[in-house]
Amino acid sequence: MKQTTIAKRVETVGIGLHKGEPIKLVLEPLDADMGIVFCRSDLGISFKAEPKNVINTQMATVIGNQNGFVSTIEHLLGAINGYGIDNIRITLDANEVPVMDGSAISFCMLLDEAGVRHLDKPKKVILIRKEVQVNMGEKFVRISPSTTPKFDYTIKFAHPVIGEQRYVFEYTKSSFIKEIARARTFGFLKDLQKLQAQNLALGASLDNAVAIDDTRILNPEGLRFENEFVRHKILDAVGDLSLMGASLLGDYTAFAGSHELNHKLTLAILSDAKNYEVATMNADLVREFGKVFA
Repeated sequence: MKQTTIAKRVETVGIGLHKGEPIKLVLEPLDADMGIVFCRSDLGISFKAEPKNVINTQMATVIGNQNGFVSTIEHLLGAINGYGIDNIRITLDANEVPVMDGSAISFCMLLDEAGVRHLDKPKKVILIRKEVQVNMGEKFVRISPSTTPKFDYTIKFAHPVIGEQRYVFEYTKSSFIKEIARARTFGFLKDLQKLQAQNLALGASLDNAVAIDDTRILNPEGLRFENEFVRHKILDAVGDLSLMGASLLGDYTAFAGSHELNHKLTLAILSDAKNYEVATMNADLVREFGKVFA
């Protein structure tokens, strides 16, 4: 099985969640072993999507350095990871990825338009060899060895609309598109008002998020899935784990996870070479994990 990139350059324009201004997004092919690279066309800088370049995880996953950054990368990275794309250049003319409809489905459609091209080098994957867990109080995220990679996520909110939800997602491209990609981000009206008072979340609307007040969902169309909230958390995790630099093959389990916990998990995995193995997709691994990329 070979590494992949996209077959052609594609672009779109969308609104930034925080600034509320139009942002141009361009996706371009890259050669083998180049990975996922973010470029700021307005600043003339670039940085690779990898754990050491994560600089903030409070409200979204943010990568960058002292010269600039890109925020809210997780939904786009979720689509790229879900499609099994190894090498791609992402160019933006602002400091955040456009929010689109609050899910990853618009990015999936963009990747479908771009197509997938196979390169001349073997695909690399990260095999989990030892269980690794990160805790913050009762919250935790965990990765375990598995031959059938899946995401098992539980959330618990003291809110009548959400409550406790659990979803188990077996990781394949087709199931990602069907079960996860359309799940939108969500937020509480009281929090939005606080953020907008700080000139943040200026682009937030019912067109790009599920909004919740004290008792109900405000979107006239309702939810796309009965458990859309926990499915969206899985989307975030798929995106956050793509920062490992290759497809991560293991069982991910979370209770009340977050971008911060996901980032700490990637660092914990990489902290000990006994936790993982970087392998190429030879015939044996294709037989074992090939359906993940089908």
